[in-house]
Amino acid sequence: MSMLEKIPGLLKPEIRNRHKAGGAESAYRLAKNMYQFRVMLKRGARDVFLLMLGLLSAGFGLKGFLMPTAFVDGGATGISLLINETTGAPLPVLLIFVNLPFIVMAYVQLGTEFVIKTSLTIFGLALAVAFIPYPVVTNDKILVAIFGGLLLGMGIGLAVRGGGVLDGTEVLAIYITRRTSLTIGDVILLINILIFSVAGWLLGIETAMYSVLTYLAASKTVDFIIEGIEEYTGVTIISPKCKEIARVITDELGRGITVYKGARGYGKSGHNTTEMDILFTVITRLEISRLQTEIATIDPNAFVVMSSIKDTRGGMIKKRPLKEH
Repeated sequence: MSMLEKIPGLLKPEIRNRHKAGGAESAYRLAKNMYQFRVMLKRGARDVFLLMLGLLSAGFGLKGFLMPTAFVDGGATGISLLINETTGAPLPVLLIFVNLPFIVMAYVQLGTEFVIKTSLTIFGLALAVAFIPYPVVTNDKILVAIFGGLLLGMGIGLAVRGGGVLDGTEVLAIYITRRTSLTIGDVILLINILIFSVAGWLLGIETAMYSVLTYLAASKTVDFIIEGIEEYTGVTIISPKCKEIARVITDELGRGITVYKGARGYGKSGHNTTEMDILFTVITRLEISRLQTEIATIDPNAFVVMSSIKDTRGGMIKKRPLKEH
């Protein structure tokens, strides 16, 4: 057999290996795509559930509590309630049309997915108010203000966690803050002051005062739903005894840590520096006192910086329970 005749046979194992490598890569790609699809499907199902629960809760707060007593809330929902009470226009139609400009604004600023979720949620809320026979639970004004605001705030908070909104005024607030020095909180406060002032003029001071109580109950409930019952605190610790402190955090508190390499400077010029480790950990507010005590016993002069954290993902913060003292 000549050398030329032998070459194809010699190349066959290499070709087979390439095919195997290509097959392994294709299998990896397929597995990765399937995993991403499952994650997206799980996330989509969760978002739909939260949005549905949110609009049903908000609908109950509106139709079962606020509408029978003519109380209003802040934002676009409050504007809709105010127009409904003064003109008699149907609230479901008002909920859609009052929020429509904000939805168009959101399309420019926040993207298509957000707009689709928000549009469907607001439309679903309008349908819930129009067709679901929510019962009128009570006529007591204090109970109506508190529980109506609680249910409405729960609905708004759940919608936000699902990736949408039930009230478009926050979109307007974002738009204004990008063009002025005002914060989002400032803009929302000014809008609500205007709404409640008009409510006091058209519906009476007493109704406006109950409406403010409704708004406060709703806003606190929104904060609770979005941020959760636990408030997390990020703690940065700078100390020569970082190893001992790190051991206490991981072994005694059962929390994870991140170690940064840094340099400690002192003196007027700040050039006298010493290399050292910098610790960062995330704990719940229930653990702050214990952590401070543990740090003080190891290094009373440790430099500790704490900052509020809205939420965390992954790590050890939600996986391990608080240990007993």
